[in-house]
Amino acid sequence: MTTPKVYKTEAIVLRRINLGEADKILTLYTPNLGKIRAIAKGVRKPTSKLGGHVELLTHCSLMLARGRNLDIVSQGETLDSFSPLRRDLWRISCALYLAELVDAFAAENVENRPVFALLLDALHWLGQARHTGLVLRYFELHLLGHLGYQPQLQQCVNCKSALEPTANFFSASGGGMLCPNCVDTEPVTRPISLNALKVLRFLQNSDLATSQRLRLSPDLSRELEQLLREYIRYLLERELKSTEFLHRLEQDFVTDLR
Repeated sequence: MTTPKVYKTEAIVLRRINLGEADKILTLYTPNLGKIRAIAKGVRKPTSKLGGHVELLTHCSLMLARGRNLDIVSQGETLDSFSPLRRDLWRISCALYLAELVDAFAAENVENRPVFALLLDALHWLGQARHTGLVLRYFELHLLGHLGYQPQLQQCVNCKSALEPTANFFSASGGGMLCPNCVDTEPVTRPISLNALKVLRFLQNSDLATSQRLRLSPDLSRELEQLLREYIRYLLERELKSTEFLHRLEQDFVTDLR
């Protein structure tokens, strides 16, 4: 069957890079095509009708034409600009972190509808959630699950025994929990408190709305953030730029917003 020269798709704009004097290369996440890159021609001109519809972190409907190397965006319509995020430096920074996370993990042209739905849901929640940190931790856990990196939280990854309600250990290289007897089977581990393990299990098995019912102490929030940050860094073999920026921003915001 002949591939259509023009096609339409929903998309969330993950990244934009200047090209030439007036164009941009867009990195888009779509429900049917996964991550794709496309050129938005003339989008940096003040007279461009497309510009406002392909802003960073915009949920849009696009018409694209097949190109030799990259497809070309010919029309666009904004479905949601997530305006509550754009009025708050912390929230928009969290949203940019989610976009960078998807961009870093997702391969191009691999359909993953659950990832698209997760990102769309998380962007909505970030604009209204009192505890944005829970949205980030939920997103991290479920993104990893959708992409095949779900951490094992129910049993020891080495001996396969059920975890006792005590201080256990997390291994990024092992992909999950280790019991005290198996802690030496992986080169790098970190202790994890019983409460942190309970929260991770809860987040892994709930929806975003339900996760917002949790109330975490600052110490517990920090423990969860550091554990997942280390796991993500291990998987990507690098630190995301937005992670360090978020860490610096945290010093200027009230703890209960996390």
